Amino acid sequence: MNNSKKVNVLIVDDSALVRRTLVDLFSTHPDIEVIGTAQDPFAAARKISEHVPDVITLDIEMPRMDGITFLQKIMAQHPIPVVILSSLTERSSETALKAIEAGAVEIVQKPRLNTKIHLEESRQQLCDTVIAASQAKLNRRKSTTKKTPPKLTADAMLPKPKSNAMIRTTEKVVVIGASTGGTEALREFLESLPENAPGIVIVQHMPEKFTETFSKRLDEICRIAVKEAQNGDTVYSGRALIAPGNQHTLLKRSGARYLVEVKSGPLVSRHRPSVDVLFRSAARYAGKNAVGVIMTGMGDDGAKGLLELKNAGAFTIAQDELSCVVFGMPKEAIKLGAADRVVPLHRISAEVLRACDS
Repeated sequence: MNNSKKVNVLIVDDSALVRRTLVDLFSTHPDIEVIGTAQDPFAAARKISEHVPDVITLDIEMPRMDGITFLQKIMAQHPIPVVILSSLTERSSETALKAIEAGAVEIVQKPRLNTKIHLEESRQQLCDTVIAASQAKLNRRKSTTKKTPPKLTADAMLPKPKSNAMIRTTEKVVVIGASTGGTEALREFLESLPENAPGIVIVQHMPEKFTETFSKRLDEICRIAVKEAQNGDTVYSGRALIAPGNQHTLLKRSGARYLVEVKSGPLVSRHRPSVDVLFRSAARYAGKNAVGVIMTGMGDDGAKGLLELKNAGAFTIAQDELSCVVFGMPKEAIKLGAADRVVPLHRISAEVLRACDS
């Protein structure tokens, strides 16, 4: 890829150490170029007037003007894809979710500087997220296919399911995977469900701490109960469990009931939690009793897992291109023939309920 087609990034953060770290991390990616850094929104505004970036990475706790106010001004005057970088605190997670509502594309945890492995994981996640942001619907450029480094599959967490391992019963369980754009997509989906909706387990690519805040906010506005999953939680009608950030979440079965196992492990498809891990576990322990849904997001996490679900007898759904913020994960699943139905976001809840009633 030549320089004219690189994703141009502006880094806005009041910490000189964070700015330097981000420049170093992005410099390792052949398709990303940092065109400038700024210590606050006023300096950032001057940079933007000189050269409009494709993506902005934005801290939300800065002097002179907070990140939310700056974000609102960007979206009102000149929409640019914004990735929020936030620290792992309850206050930061609440503010970051408000930033998503204000138009930010994604939330990413600030790089951890203490160990080499954490920096490598941050590098992969940040580069993937910036590429995804550049392809989001509000971006002016067309999506392009990117070369990505080797990544682990769900084999790293559990073996493939045996065919026909689970007979059909009357108890259904819904498993959902989403990434970029997924916070708003999940909100719309969950808000539309009735109180007696089937039990749901969700993987939304999101940093730790943020999933708890996200779950609590959804619980306040939805008719069903929503909570961050804890190891051993039972999956039952009228409740959705959201996988905690930085932990894989697997569906298990004990007798007649479903429960979740929350555990650590390597990045799978460059994510933790991974949609592929959740979907494989559902194929293994629920099979024909499962309904699988893959929503907006970059990359292919969940595509192979959705195919495993379908092969195990589950009914599978993919969000359509028009309603996706980034048509990556659903596109890859559709290419594999993993989706029984491809529908717009506003119709997914009806398809899920129909599949569970059939």
